[in-house]
Amino acid sequence: MERKICALFPGQGSQYVGMGKDLYEEFSIAKRIYDEACEILNFDIKKISFEGSEEELKRTSITQPAVLIHSIASLEIFKSLKDEKFDLVMGHSLGEYTALYASGVFDFPTVLKLVKKRGELMEKAGKERAGTMAAVIGLSEEKIKEVCKKVSGICVPANFNSPSQIVIAGEVSAVKEAYEILTKEKVKVVMLPVSGAFHSPLMEPAYLEFKEYLTQFNFNKPKIPIVMNANGEVCENIEIIKKNLEIQMISPVLWKKSVETAINYGCQIFYEIGPGKILSGLVKKTEERAIIYNFSKKEDFLSN
Repeated sequence: MERKICALFPGQGSQYVGMGKDLYEEFSIAKRIYDEACEILNFDIKKISFEGSEEELKRTSITQPAVLIHSIASLEIFKSLKDEKFDLVMGHSLGEYTALYASGVFDFPTVLKLVKKRGELMEKAGKERAGTMAAVIGLSEEKIKEVCKKVSGICVPANFNSPSQIVIAGEVSAVKEAYEILTKEKVKVVMLPVSGAFHSPLMEPAYLEFKEYLTQFNFNKPKIPIVMNANGEVCENIEIIKKNLEIQMISPVLWKKSVETAINYGCQIFYEIGPGKILSGLVKKTEERAIIYNFSKKEDFLSN
């Protein structure tokens, strides 16, 4: 039986200063994508990605287009060099937009405009309603939900990343209270360096404005099935894709379920395309037999 391939696209948190510089210098297709992106965005995303400060790159309104562009440049290099077809695509949070591009739902100018707007709105929401996120390691979903209910204020599970990692999000005081409760019980909790409570009710103002913004754009029928964050299921219907994308900002990322869906679909090989190796680690925690390759730096494309 032929082994199926799933392409994975990373989200916020995988960025680093210098990302994409080697691709830009080595591959003409990457140069074209970065140059076009600068025109669409009306600012020099190349300079920030290649040599900017970490502080600047960490801003949500900058991070999101930067990661998307790097991922799309990596994808286009991959397609130009490898005779491989994906059976499924999926991305984590922001990465879902790269997956939608990969499946043909959006072209490059459209997906970049959407992500630019998304980043701006999420950054604004984070300033208006201060929120944060924390990764909880090695505790069951039920226990985490119980703790979230105990604290005063908004605190919810936001990313179901793997069997051993769930991220909570909410008001700063509520997440810190949950952190205190959990660490007293000797549970490992890591506060995340984020500018808002993504995938939580605190993103509602951003969600409402973005939902309205989305109405201007056409959704094409996907050429490759996509597993989506909001339901963790294979989606090929445009209306379902649209609905899942609308609610993604305020819905938890069902990543563990998405990986299980891909495995059940017959995918044994996963290509993480874009900066970092975060998703590779999460896939391995869900399915240790998964075969994973990374395509992010110049040498990945020239050696694999």
